[in-house]
Amino acid sequence: MIRTGIIGGAGYTAGELIRLLINHPDAEIVFVNSSSNAGNRIADVHGGLFGETDLVFTSELPFDQIDLLFLCSAHGDSKVFMESHAIPEHVKVIDLSTDYRIKSDTHEFIYGLPELNRRAICKSRYVANPGCFATCIQLGVLPLAKHLMLNSELHVNAITGSTGAGVKPSSTTHFSWRNDNISIYKPFTHQHLEEIGQSLHQLQNSFNSRINFIPVRGNFSRGIFATIYTDCKVSLSEITRIYEEYYDDHSFTFITDRNPDMKQVVNTNKCLIHLEKHGDKLLIISMIDNLLKGASGQAVHNMNLLFGLEEKVGLHLKPTGF
Repeated sequence: MIRTGIIGGAGYTAGELIRLLINHPDAEIVFVNSSSNAGNRIADVHGGLFGETDLVFTSELPFDQIDLLFLCSAHGDSKVFMESHAIPEHVKVIDLSTDYRIKSDTHEFIYGLPELNRRAICKSRYVANPGCFATCIQLGVLPLAKHLMLNSELHVNAITGSTGAGVKPSSTTHFSWRNDNISIYKPFTHQHLEEIGQSLHQLQNSFNSRINFIPVRGNFSRGIFATIYTDCKVSLSEITRIYEEYYDDHSFTFITDRNPDMKQVVNTNKCLIHLEKHGDKLLIISMIDNLLKGASGQAVHNMNLLFGLEEKVGLHLKPTGF
């Protein structure tokens, strides 16, 4: 049994992580740390867990009782936590923030996109879970990078649900603003661009084209729907073969010949990819659940890899459908 602890347990990703772990056959939650909620029942904060757990939040950090620590802290706080606490040698760490995603000589974290770094993740101690936009977009183009086919600009438009902004309310997550509304934010400058570029360079060192990324706020709760297009003269049948070959031994990414919709992936750990050719343009549609494949589901996937489990254990999730 994998004994786990969670830091920063009050947010959306932590709530999904707790839900997955209490239903995982090979994991148990030893503690969920939240200084602002210490002593409160977890189900009182994450209402969807009512009747499923009697756990309470704690301010304690019993590292000696766990095998794995999940950091669900705010961006910037994970690094502060790691630098101010002595994590025992036997404890592995999966960080869900942005703090360690970029490779550096100053830390030992492996970038935790299994479809890119599965072998390295299996051998690591520290894993940096990718961002939600970054996961969706990378899965859409990694096969092209592997075959050195990214030789022109990438154009990306991706719309995300309100949970992508986190649990803390803001003017752009308030229901009366978000409902029946749409807007862009951080065009061409989104923080996930750096990790996307890092991964593409890992597979195709010659890639130096611009990634024109327009993130969009959607009027729904969860999911990311990305459309990507780039110049490509290769036939659709050959591109499809390349994608199917790349993802053949990966459990959660699927190529579909039907134009997909986001309800097929919400509440699952899947990524669906659809490919089309329009003249010399390749259109790629990639979609995930931002809280699962884009965050907590991927973290559990990484946990399974770290501890030698079959990678789908605890992640047999089904879409909501209608």
